[in-house]
Order: sequence, then structure tokens, then C-alpha cells
Amino acid sequence: DIGDIIRGKDLYRGDDKENIKLQKNLKNIFAKIYDQLKPEAQKRYKDINDIDNNFYKLREDWWDANRLEVWKAIICKAEQNDKYFRQTCNDDVTSSRAIHKCRCEKKGGGNVNVVPTYFDYVPQYLR
Repeated sequence: DIGDIIRGKDLYRGDDKENIKLQKNLKNIFAKIYDQLKPEAQKRYKDINDIDNNFYKLREDWWDANRLEVWKAIICKAEQNDKYFRQTCNDDVTSSRAIHKCRCEKKGGGNVNVVPTYFDYVPQYLR
């Protein structure tokens, strides 16, 4: 799952070579992001325990700041009756599946027509 991959918490059990390649690419990407930060921001992400420079805190913060946009991009092609395999909305009194282009239907004046991004913090084996 994208959030777990970015944050370095993926339970991927496939090809070790591919996983190593993926982690190396993510490390390079976040090193470039780190290099573009202002010095005071770099201090926040410099972890003496992170001897391999994986930038886990930066990755976590990046995901927190960008996950909604990533989820929107993932489901941008969702059709009207596409849905998640688990119930995500409360359309009436009980939970229901998000069948409105994988989003909860907007009701009232609030910002409820959103992608259910809370899935990314549910352990993979429960999704």
C-alpha cells in the first residue's frame, strides 16, 4: 500500500531485489527533498539513529501532508458504482460502501465528500 511503502512500513513479502531497489529509490527521492529544505527544517529530520539516511520522519510527514492528493490521484478514474471492499461511509444509520466514485456522498454543508484516507493507518492485514 502506497502510504506504507512511502513511510517504510510495507509488509511486502515478494522479491527481495525489487524491495531493495524500491527502498533505494525512495531513499534517493527523500534525500533530494531533504537537501531542498531550509536548514531549520533539516534539523527536524536529521536523526542520529538513522545511520542509513532513510529519512523516516520526513517520509511520515510527507505522507501526512500529501496523502489526500495521492488518494485522489489513485481513484481519479473511479466510476460511479466503484467501491472499496470494506464499508467506509454512513449513508443512513448503518455503515455502507463508498459507491460514489469511491467517495462518501456529500450531505449537508460539511466537507464530507472526501476520500477515506484513514485506510492508510489501518494495518495491511486488516484492509
